[in-house]
Amino acid sequence: MPSELIVVNIVVFLVLSLRNTAGTVIQGASSLSAKEYELLQRHTFYGKEKKSLAYIIGVMNMILHGIEAPNIIHTNTLADNIADIQERDRVDIVLANPPFGGSERAEVQENFPIRTSETAYLFLQHFIKILRVGGRCGVVIKNTFLSNTDNASVALRKQLLEECDLQAVLELPGGAFTGTGVKTVVLFFEKGRATERVWYYQLNLARNLGKTNSLNEHDLEEFLTLAQTQAASENSWLVDVKDIDKSTWDLTANNPNRKDTTDKRTPEEILAEIEELDLEAATAIAAIKELL
Repeated sequence: MPSELIVVNIVVFLVLSLRNTAGTVIQGASSLSAKEYELLQRHTFYGKEKKSLAYIIGVMNMILHGIEAPNIIHTNTLADNIADIQERDRVDIVLANPPFGGSERAEVQENFPIRTSETAYLFLQHFIKILRVGGRCGVVIKNTFLSNTDNASVALRKQLLEECDLQAVLELPGGAFTGTGVKTVVLFFEKGRATERVWYYQLNLARNLGKTNSLNEHDLEEFLTLAQTQAASENSWLVDVKDIDKSTWDLTANNPNRKDTTDKRTPEEILAEIEELDLEAATAIAAIKELL
């Protein structure tokens, strides 16, 4: 399957996974052979969760979606030294939404070559390490990761671009994750080859997101269509890695195709226009008075 379609499928999976309704992962399971059904049930989906409540919710969610015996472990993923990850431990696809703004103890940070207390950055190192060559990842992360200038952020962006093909950056609008108070992006990358160019898509919606007005599949229709060819549009654009500053590896999403609607007038020009409108109004009122 072309890499662009893999990216699309990961997006769809992420969107469906974030929905509150209980659908089913095993649609069309009746057409599977016994071996395929066993593979899907027991050797396809794996997960780890540190917090007790989230672990219980995760297990319940998998059961509601048709997985009878979820392979979800109640543990801290970051407690394991990534240097100990062997080929037998690696996976083909990682889908994740790490905690925003979390922090880990110094002894946990020792498990990673890029030391940082930022939980999401530790998770990203883990994802890159645990993927097989050719494996793909879709991960939600704060948009500040694209531009932060601290040593860990710069080193991690460098590692991501040099060891993986960062195929797409989906910029989500504020409110996509209720209660977090942060803007987020979704990174889609494939491990095993360096990035040559990055496709960005800025999701602009004509409404505010919230608890009663959440993100849905319809909102991503244009993204899914354009992602197949990485086409340019008012909301999407390509950036060549050769044009990225190698001292910072800055990946900030600055849309060059978005129409600039900001008012470029100076305060003096605005005041002059107001005075002109006032004069026109006064003239019109005077003409009306003469007719009375």
